[in-house]
Amino acid sequence: MTTVRTRIAPSPTGDPHVGTAYIALFNLCFARQHQGQFILRIEDTDQVRSTRESEEQILSALKWVGLQWDEGPDVGGPHAPYRQSERSDIYKRHAQELVEKGHAFHCFCTAERLDALRAEQSAAKQNPGYDGHCMQLTADAVQQRLATGEPSVIRMKVPREGICELPDMLRGAIEIPWEQVDMQVLMKADGLPTYHLANVVDDHLMEITHVIRGEEWISSAPKHVLLYRYFGWQAPVFCHMPLLRNPDKSKLSKRKNPTSINFYERMGYLPEALLNYLGRMGWSMPDEREKFTLAEMIEHFDLTRVSLGGPTFDVEKLSWLNSVWLRDLSVGQLMDAFQRWAGRDYLQKVAAQIQPRIHTLSEAAGWAAFFFSGTVATTPESFQHKKLAADDVRRILQVGLWELEALRRWNHDEIAAMLARTSEALGFKLRDFMFPFFVAISGSASSTPVMESMNILGPDITRTRLRQALAVLGGVSKQEAKDWEKAWREQGQGTVVDTPEGAA
Repeated sequence: MTTVRTRIAPSPTGDPHVGTAYIALFNLCFARQHQGQFILRIEDTDQVRSTRESEEQILSALKWVGLQWDEGPDVGGPHAPYRQSERSDIYKRHAQELVEKGHAFHCFCTAERLDALRAEQSAAKQNPGYDGHCMQLTADAVQQRLATGEPSVIRMKVPREGICELPDMLRGAIEIPWEQVDMQVLMKADGLPTYHLANVVDDHLMEITHVIRGEEWISSAPKHVLLYRYFGWQAPVFCHMPLLRNPDKSKLSKRKNPTSINFYERMGYLPEALLNYLGRMGWSMPDEREKFTLAEMIEHFDLTRVSLGGPTFDVEKLSWLNSVWLRDLSVGQLMDAFQRWAGRDYLQKVAAQIQPRIHTLSEAAGWAAFFFSGTVATTPESFQHKKLAADDVRRILQVGLWELEALRRWNHDEIAAMLARTSEALGFKLRDFMFPFFVAISGSASSTPVMESMNILGPDITRTRLRQALAVLGGVSKQEAKDWEKAWREQGQGTVVDTPEGAA
């Protein structure tokens, strides 16, 4: 009998997302319910955006919420290495195998040609996709161009006629016309694989039997099915889970809901409560009870009972469930939970900030309160400044938020350098420029040094407070965001990584 093996494969390109924990939870429960194994693999083929810091945060966050895996980069296993960046030779061999079998081809098309092709297809209202231009090259022509060092990628061949039939555990038979499937790049010009090749090769070599992932991957599934067929491998069973939604039914995004696991940890949610809530995303216990443990979920788990209705991630409902968990603790357990949450290291950092400013210990609470609050109370009047117009304040906060979201390494020096650079680029004196940040972060124009406060609070709470400040100030319209972003880019400044607060 085949052992059930599931996996989660996060990309270390940002903060640990609650959606990752949600999919990981269902993979874990399915594997455990069948006495199988659950694997964690790091998909870091995007070498530009991937960082080891992000990987460490993802592993730490998933462990904090209560998930454990049988194999992974931190625990090892028989299919190591578990980081894709360490498996390059494996992908190159398999890409070359596809070329030799006639299932893939070298593509020498330049970025300019591909941009022009997309523009033509868009003007003609055609589906965007590669037109097979280099597929017609002879073997000799390909070898000659490779011999000269001409850059190329490897693309997979895709049928232009017929229907791809994809069996899905939750959705039954999914049918997608092949003409809608692009000739996917499998190996990039830098010799690194794309997600699609690495994903299929790793799932096969790691003996994954069930691929349980978000529904956003349905459109890519035909490429994966085709690759299994090209290699002559048995495809795993596919199951595409419904996406988490905001209360307004839009896709869960950090603009409308905090999405980082670290945010919920720092806010003081219990890990058991967060995992419990994620378990209720489209699934419920047979007796419909609201509160249950991971062990209870595994005992009663049945994946086919997942609802496809798009589960709503509602922070208010999560807070209510967390309160249930908190009330069920003994006083001793509550004290232990509070001490773990506050943490001696965190308290030490806060104490160092307030020590020069207090005359008595009773004053400590006032100075330190914003370090332990999820939000701070502000009004539009809180941000009034004699040298800054209201629009200046919003623009400073928005551009600062964009830059903080793009910040790779979160520490005082990086934050300070970025804010000083941004202040100069926007044409404000640093003292004036920092005023909105003092208010947004601490709730007051007078507090401990704000850059170090941001460092201590961490990226999740910091960014959330800046978004909340923008909301208090009326938000940022789509047109304003577009204009500000254009001006910011024209100055050769940083990368905008998220839709701005207030844009609809």
